[in-house]
Amino acid sequence: MTGLRLLPLRARKTSILRLSRFSTSSRKSSYADTLPNLKIGAHTRVLFQGFTGAFWIACHSAATANVKESLAWGTKIVGGVKPGVEGEHLGLPVFPSVQAAQERAKPDASAIYAMEEAIEAEIPLVVAVAEHVPIHDMLRVHSMLQTQSKTRLVGANCPGIISAIGKCRIGFQPLPCFSPGKIGIVAKSGTLSYETVASTTRAGLGQSLCISMGGDVLAGTNFVDALKVFEEDPDTEGIILVGEIGGTAEIDAAEWIRDYNKRAANPKGPPGRVMGHAGAWIAPGEPGAVAKHRALESAGVTMVDHPEKFGQGMKALLARRTLTSATPISSSSQKRGLHTMRRLPHGSSRVSSWSIQKRSLYVKEFQALEMLKRKSISVNEAAPSDSEVLLTMTVDRTALSPCIVASTTPDLAQASSTRFPFAYTTQKFSSGSPVLEAVASHLQLPETARGKLAELTQALWEIFKEKEAYLLEVRANFNHGEMQVRGARFGFDDAAFRSSGRQEDVHRLRNKEEEVPEEVEAEKDGIVYVKYVSACKIAAYIIVNGAGLAMNTVDALSIHGGHCANFLDTGGKATSETVKSSFRIIRSDPRVKAIFVNIFGGLTRCDMIAEGIIMAFRDLEMNVPVVVRLRGTNEELGQKMIAESGLPLHAFDSFEDAAKKVISLARSTQCCNLRIVK
Repeated sequence: MTGLRLLPLRARKTSILRLSRFSTSSRKSSYADTLPNLKIGAHTRVLFQGFTGAFWIACHSAATANVKESLAWGTKIVGGVKPGVEGEHLGLPVFPSVQAAQERAKPDASAIYAMEEAIEAEIPLVVAVAEHVPIHDMLRVHSMLQTQSKTRLVGANCPGIISAIGKCRIGFQPLPCFSPGKIGIVAKSGTLSYETVASTTRAGLGQSLCISMGGDVLAGTNFVDALKVFEEDPDTEGIILVGEIGGTAEIDAAEWIRDYNKRAANPKGPPGRVMGHAGAWIAPGEPGAVAKHRALESAGVTMVDHPEKFGQGMKALLARRTLTSATPISSSSQKRGLHTMRRLPHGSSRVSSWSIQKRSLYVKEFQALEMLKRKSISVNEAAPSDSEVLLTMTVDRTALSPCIVASTTPDLAQASSTRFPFAYTTQKFSSGSPVLEAVASHLQLPETARGKLAELTQALWEIFKEKEAYLLEVRANFNHGEMQVRGARFGFDDAAFRSSGRQEDVHRLRNKEEEVPEEVEAEKDGIVYVKYVSACKIAAYIIVNGAGLAMNTVDALSIHGGHCANFLDTGGKATSETVKSSFRIIRSDPRVKAIFVNIFGGLTRCDMIAEGIIMAFRDLEMNVPVVVRLRGTNEELGQKMIAESGLPLHAFDSFEDAAKKVISLARSTQCCNLRIVK
């Protein structure tokens, strides 16, 4: 297929349905059959759950404003749901339940907070934009999704899905950035997706369909799912993929793209990029950023060093394809139909700086061992030895389920470790179960040790579910039919506590007195802040909660020869006060020599950010140079406020120009410390 020809409506629908192979009656139905539900447009009937109150945007007025915006843009909203209430809001019906809405309004899609009710009502497309959904809640949701073939999930922790051509928005994307066009976009990071959209709009390409995979650990729709839809979509001529570390989604996408480039005579050009988010932590046995970068590049993916370059890069790709499409294509040229705009050294800090991670709550080792003792597991602390094995219980993002990672050595060397996914509905591990037999075989345990393996696995499984862990790692020794745990590292999901108040006993184990004071202070204002140990050698951590733009800023500055002394993410709903608090926290560090404010507004408006910057200068005795780049919602107003403030601010529209300026300012003070505000 060429991907260039626009098909008649009837043929277009047939093309989309080919994704699910509905004509094959002998094949068992599965979650994969729901892929066509992603192709939203002018026809899509949208339901809002939590229509009149605090749904996926915390404030009633913001929720109402979002609905009004979506309606004005052209989205076909058929009503909303407020449990137990029936009436009208904004001239649209309010239903007392999702089931009632399904029966009377026949929605095709729902923007929601409570996923399970929508799945039970068989809503075709469920868009979950909520942040901080506990991992175990998502494991339960996915155990439901995998047993049905009616509902497709997008998210959670994503800005949603939007058809620029069909004027259908399900989420909270900044509409001024979008224009109808021919580029399909799929991204983990919301903010970076906005950067990408704006870049393609500025390049005159526009967008066809934009799908947010979301930054959580367990995504309802992944890169390969989106790529399959884009492949069959005649409106999409080029594809942009925005990834990050964590999971294997980018590796899976690279494999799919490699196969696609072989079978497609004139492939749609997909650039890629490796970036970051809430799920941006590397679980045991997962590939790092370097591996993802190499996999995408070797699959023929064009790489750019900043999302504002996507538009011109894609424009060049499409122009090149137009020129070459008139020339006969040899079999050898089909293997790699794309060029690389800019290749970056794999050993650079751009990809290696995120190898050290901080995710949720890790308890101290003695506390982890105490939990095992309460489960009657024998513990004998000792230094690692060659006779030990490593057993880890964590989340498999590809299988969308829990898994056991077993290693025949006390570390997770790739050659010695294997992953064993299992169902979240598993009740008990016992000797002879298929998963345990496979683990025991991999670890080369004798028959006499398999009962003890079952005891240890069952104990880990009980802790995993009862305490909502996301990683339980133990070093164990199996000798002469006996088993002892020699060491442990346990990590628990802070979203369960922050969002739902669950697991308070686990989170009481946290000792804030031992943490960095600035980071604890920032947390009170909803700011994610990490203070790097060294100004010139970055000791970076992965930060939970929409860190895509901030991570990309750190990476991109390093490409231009700069270094960062901190990581600061204000979050997607920052206010003027949040920005002022960010400046206050940064100013408490005597090393600060230059500050870089890099904002792409979605829900966060640029004029609000400008107001916060002006407040900080007015109230905090700012005496260091500040570089400001404001793009996105109300960018012209924000830029005007900065320009007319009379303050010593350096304002830029281009990221590259801003980056070079802040590096120059930092160097001029003979220090490489930079501060980043997202």
